[in-house]
Amino acid sequence: MPADAIPAAATAPPAPEGAPLAPIRRASLHAEVTARVRDLIVDGTLAAGAPIHEVELAGQLGVSRTPVREALKVLASEGLVDLLPGRGAVVKVFTAKDAQDMLALIALLEEHAGQRAAAAGDEEIAAIVALHERMREHYARRERPEYFRLNQEIHNAIVRAAGNATLAMLHGVLRARMRRIRYIGNQSPENWSAAMAEHEGFIAALAARDGPRLGRLLREHLDNTWPRVSSVVTGADRGV
Repeated sequence: MPADAIPAAATAPPAPEGAPLAPIRRASLHAEVTARVRDLIVDGTLAAGAPIHEVELAGQLGVSRTPVREALKVLASEGLVDLLPGRGAVVKVFTAKDAQDMLALIALLEEHAGQRAAAAGDEEIAAIVALHERMREHYARRERPEYFRLNQEIHNAIVRAAGNATLAMLHGVLRARMRRIRYIGNQSPENWSAAMAEHEGFIAALAARDGPRLGRLLREHLDNTWPRVSSVVTGADRGV
């Protein structure tokens, strides 16, 4: 089995007669496979425009073909994968206009969320600040995957703190589609440093409960994303 394979569940001993049967953890396996394939797309292991071979991928992950197929359906619903008749699954390619349009909408949503998140409870704001402090530690150690995951959690947490479920749903759809492009946007040290400085600024605004400033800084942070991303994305990511 490959080093990164998902281990098969150990065979459980037979239950005593009359004892309730343990539930099958298919949902957990499905979620884990979906998360793993999503990460492979985000970090570029599965490149934009590349076909996804279900049998080969299932073998690499150490699972059957069924959870891989189910995972691809979920990722297609998120806009990360195209399911093409006669061709199977292909990693989604976004054009430059696609990316710019989505970033513009995310900026509007986060500006709105930031203005309202400043009124969240003390515990919720403290939890977001704690996420930022953990992210800063990963930045100092140049641990980009860990940094990126916390980065995403922070943005999502600020949106949730706005207390608008519809806003959070729309934001989640768009951010899922942009994960791959935003991940590669911090490949250069200059871009990463600038993004980190912007995070310091809007987290300070959140801690000060300055909603107008928080919304403005989030909007500026998103407005700055495309110039950073456009200089490092590949031809496939640009849709050219």
